[in-house]
Amino acid sequence: MMTRIISAIVMVLIVIPVFVIGGDLFKVGIFLISMLGMKEYIEIKETKKDLPILIKLFSYCFIPVILFTINMTDDLILHIDFKIITGLLLLVLLPVVLYHEREKYSLNDANYVFMGIMFLGIAMSLCNTYYFMDKMKLLYLVLVTVMTDTFAYFTGMLIGRHKLLESVSPKKTWEGSVGGTVFGTFIAVCFYITIVNPNVNLLHLIGITIVLSIVGQLGDLFFSAIKRYFGKKDFSNLMPGHGGILDRIDSLIFVLLAYSFFLTII
Repeated sequence: MMTRIISAIVMVLIVIPVFVIGGDLFKVGIFLISMLGMKEYIEIKETKKDLPILIKLFSYCFIPVILFTINMTDDLILHIDFKIITGLLLLVLLPVVLYHEREKYSLNDANYVFMGIMFLGIAMSLCNTYYFMDKMKLLYLVLVTVMTDTFAYFTGMLIGRHKLLESVSPKKTWEGSVGGTVFGTFIAVCFYITIVNPNVNLLHLIGITIVLSIVGQLGDLFFSAIKRYFGKKDFSNLMPGHGGILDRIDSLIFVLLAYSFFLTII
């Protein structure tokens, strides 16, 4: 527990200055998180099967390309150059034919790599976009995930009896999930109406926050399923007691993606 607390303090001491100073420092921080996340995503795959060096190189090269080429217009529509998606598809799919051996590189490997680059790159690009639109709204999204996760843990530990999805995450319970959603929603909503926008439609805000809280928990389970498939407890040991980058931002990735549906509402 002490190791977990110390790691959390170190993370806070790093994240807060980056968030407050912002600008290029924030962009660099998001870039590093994205690259480390991709590294963990590839390395957990390689616990079962090594990927060709060329494919790994493509992965690391395309993360910053997607990260810094997606832009949002004034009418809140995201744009990405179609040539980037086409190029990525060609570079991850054509080697399936060129290697011509499933043991070296298969269609499943290509799908895994493509999915990782796209959802990690797009989610982190959205993180950048939300920050420069309104950093307090981004902080609201972070609060949704952190408070949901924190109170799901404590509620589950205190009164958890019924397993949520034991085959994927043995410790998670329905009681913990409900408790996390209730308290996560309450705290995030209070923050929003106090700091972000006191004139927001409260019913809309509560409904959207509940959805985001649930989506965040599903994101956590999604990444837990990946770890379970590869027989790992954590994506890495970068942060002792907390695991790796992906262990910390798994819920946030899905919340960032889901919030794009609600940008024009709150």
